[in-house]
Amino acid sequence: MATRNVTSESEQDPGEQPVSVLRGVGSALASTLGAAGLARLQDLWFHLPLRYEDRTRVVPIRDVATGMRVQVEGVVDAVERGFRFRPQLKVALSDASAATLALRFFHFTRAQAEQLAPGTRLRAYGEVRVGPQGPEMVHPSWQRVLADTPIEQALTPVYPLADGLQQRRLAGLIGQALALLPEDERLECLPATLRARYRLASLREALRYVHRPPPRADVDALLAGCHPAQRRLAFDELVAHNLGLKRLRAAVRARRGPAVPAPGGRRDAFVAGLPFRLTGAQARALAEIDRDLGAGVPMLRLVQGDVGSGKTVVAALAALAAVDAGWQAAVMAPTEVLAEQHQRNFARWLEPLDVRVAWLAGKVKGRARLAALAAVAGAADLVVGTHALMQESVAFRRLGLVVIDEQHRFGVHQRLALRDKGASDTTPHTLVMTATPIPRTLAMTAYADLDVSVIDELPPGRTPVRTVVIPAARRDEVVARIRSACAEGRQAYWVCTLIEESDRLEAQAAEAAFEALRAALDDLRVGLVHGRLRPAEKQATMDAFARGEVQLLVATTVIEVGVDVPNASLMVIENAERLGLSQLHQLRGRVGRGSAASSCVLLYQGPLSESARARLETMRETSDGFRIAERDLELRGPGEVLGTRQTGAAAFRVADLTRDAGLLPDVNAAADALLAADPVAVERLVRRWVGGAERFAEA
Repeated sequence: MATRNVTSESEQDPGEQPVSVLRGVGSALASTLGAAGLARLQDLWFHLPLRYEDRTRVVPIRDVATGMRVQVEGVVDAVERGFRFRPQLKVALSDASAATLALRFFHFTRAQAEQLAPGTRLRAYGEVRVGPQGPEMVHPSWQRVLADTPIEQALTPVYPLADGLQQRRLAGLIGQALALLPEDERLECLPATLRARYRLASLREALRYVHRPPPRADVDALLAGCHPAQRRLAFDELVAHNLGLKRLRAAVRARRGPAVPAPGGRRDAFVAGLPFRLTGAQARALAEIDRDLGAGVPMLRLVQGDVGSGKTVVAALAALAAVDAGWQAAVMAPTEVLAEQHQRNFARWLEPLDVRVAWLAGKVKGRARLAALAAVAGAADLVVGTHALMQESVAFRRLGLVVIDEQHRFGVHQRLALRDKGASDTTPHTLVMTATPIPRTLAMTAYADLDVSVIDELPPGRTPVRTVVIPAARRDEVVARIRSACAEGRQAYWVCTLIEESDRLEAQAAEAAFEALRAALDDLRVGLVHGRLRPAEKQATMDAFARGEVQLLVATTVIEVGVDVPNASLMVIENAERLGLSQLHQLRGRVGRGSAASSCVLLYQGPLSESARARLETMRETSDGFRIAERDLELRGPGEVLGTRQTGAAAFRVADLTRDAGLLPDVNAAADALLAADPVAVERLVRRWVGGAERFAEA
């Protein structure tokens, strides 16, 4: 029999009781629920509906329209079974409005078919679409009813399901859990003063409302996620995530950081040797970094700047400061192309200053790998690499600074894994960089553990890139434009994209474009780069392009970051409608890096969706990375902007950083107030909403 004992912790917080206290939950079901993250009562309380079905009324069949999700009731007039292309069951349903609706099933059992006999009264719910003979529902939910069978009195929630759980069973368990909701004061984590200050609804009533909306509920507001009840839950969740990151920050800042005094001779020599002066924004970011490095506690800083704003130079200057103080620096990038670019830049800049630069990536094998590992553990001052730097076999001699480029491609835990390579008595400084500007409201929540520096100036001499949007039918004009640019001594890129996430298919597309362009431009030297080429072959082509020996480089989006050829003045992006704004902006940033006027051609295949049209129009209108980031957030949402599909960094259950951006200033203030005044409430709130993810604070 399932245990019903309650721990002392759950006596203080009823939500901590295990799901085994519910009727019918034995060890097997408890295990299934636990695997889905539903181990405690409060996990069920906060497992919120994906959407709602309105079964509180019956709509006459004559009033239904295509696209409506409605409930109808009528009598089965006829049943037809067919096997033309695949088995199907078609049921004709009519009601008192003298109209008929078809119910179509492709998956059914003999017993179900027998229940749908002519003369049976049915109640069906589903989406109406246009069928061969008129309106129909495909695979509606249905039940046999009598003329006086009562209808639902509240909207029906539809929950996200997990393996081994059916909708009706899960809804029943959540109903049981809701019956055990305590009174407000035992349930609440936010104190009454904060709830009053931010005009927040009762948490108990908010939960009851979103799980069991009354018949006259504002369904549009609920579906849009902007009902006051949902706003209250989103507020709590955002505060919890903000607190989790701030606790992580506090845990790191409580440790001792490497001592890095004000840098001296080698940095001065490096700056003096640069062919340009640092911009004001670069100097400001560097001053903030230097202040952090000398503070005696681990630096936690994000440097964000637009494409080509000079973040890498700032990282090199920070690394020089650490090396001058006797520490090692590590630079990690998400792709080998970008990591190799960094390795070449850092070696070119720093080896003349007697800084020993090592290289480590997954492709480094055999004796070369053993030599690299020995260098990391010994003489190397600066180590550049990919995820390989985080592997257990990698041991640093004296790691003092971690630089992570393209931060949005890594998760918090990956950042911590590299940071933990430091000595046992110190925690390395952490500098993360991104060329994907993060809107301030988003950064406030997503990177609450980091201080933020912004490089918002481009180096002098850069020319704006003119962007044009051209249909694929005018491809020949674009090819002629490439010939003209190359005849003037310039170089060009042609980028191929595919919908499918497949290296093989992208390689085939790039190879086909390469052959076609080589035939059309037989007087030019054309190179090809894609992810399936051997690294040496790929690098040889990239080097030839950098030296000017290749005039046109055909590539996949592998060149999105890490390629710097100032002589390239024309970028053509084929099927540009398939890419997001951030990726388009990154690709465009490969040109305009010299003094010559540069252009970006967005070649699209019609017809365009509204979203694609908006993206291309934004690219045509502005080259401001921060404006593009704001627009990207509106169009695609925070998961894409932050790269959370890779990292799982902001997997919110209720909150939506786009929709709820207006809450974020209050969320930040509420989190600060809780941290200062109520550590018990902080612990409960983080455990309720973030749960095991809070383990990062212990790392």
